[in-house]
Amino acid sequence: MADSFSLLPPALLIFAFCVTFIGGFVKGAVGFAMPLIMISGMGILIEPQLVVACIVLPILLGNGLQVLRSGLAPARQAIRDHWRYISLVCIMILISAQFLTSIPTNGMFVVLGVPVVGLCAVQLAGWRPSISASWRRPFEWMAGTLSGILGGLAGTWGPPTVLYLLALDTPRDRQMSIQGVIYGLGSVMLLLGHLKSGVLNGQTWPLSAAMVVPAMLGMWLGFKLGDRFDQDKFRRATLWVLIIAGLNLIRRGLMG
Repeated sequence: MADSFSLLPPALLIFAFCVTFIGGFVKGAVGFAMPLIMISGMGILIEPQLVVACIVLPILLGNGLQVLRSGLAPARQAIRDHWRYISLVCIMILISAQFLTSIPTNGMFVVLGVPVVGLCAVQLAGWRPSISASWRRPFEWMAGTLSGILGGLAGTWGPPTVLYLLALDTPRDRQMSIQGVIYGLGSVMLLLGHLKSGVLNGQTWPLSAAMVVPAMLGMWLGFKLGDRFDQDKFRRATLWVLIIAGLNLIRRGLMG
């Protein structure tokens, strides 16, 4: 256990805890962005593969909490309605996670930064795809594959899932419960995928487990305070911060 924490000096460990707490707070307040914040924030100072290892268990526990808050009956209905998309996300997370260790460090910064910037920019632009009933099944295949690849490599499949549900004109009251199921099951696959890839191992899993504490504290505070401020303004401000951090990751990847 002590060897695990030697992977990060005390100052970097405190930094990682703070970033994770912020990510948990935002997720509790607005329901998204914990992995994006952890990747773009921790990636400023911490080696990319270690960042991915650190996010696995907080994401798993955080998404499990989101499923429980939404209720089990809506969760079962979400699985029945979206089983194709969910299956593809899970399969592709397992597959793409195995390629993470073969990506050079500089390339890894780009792999993490590009999805952060692109997905946040799409949400800020307010783009909302529209899919007719006849195109739903092909769209499910494409969207599920893309989301799963991003999930395995960068640990984030939330924003593509939001766009997928918007394209299907999913009612807002159902969207949160469906997202919870997709995020929750995907998190299990992320755990299994990185146990297999070796990213989550005897040295890194204690660090990931330690990040659960600030993540859960942040989510608890986010649940408590989320209704006290303008949700849309807070969401947009979060996305802008993520874009800046994502651009910095890309810069590091391209310039070394």
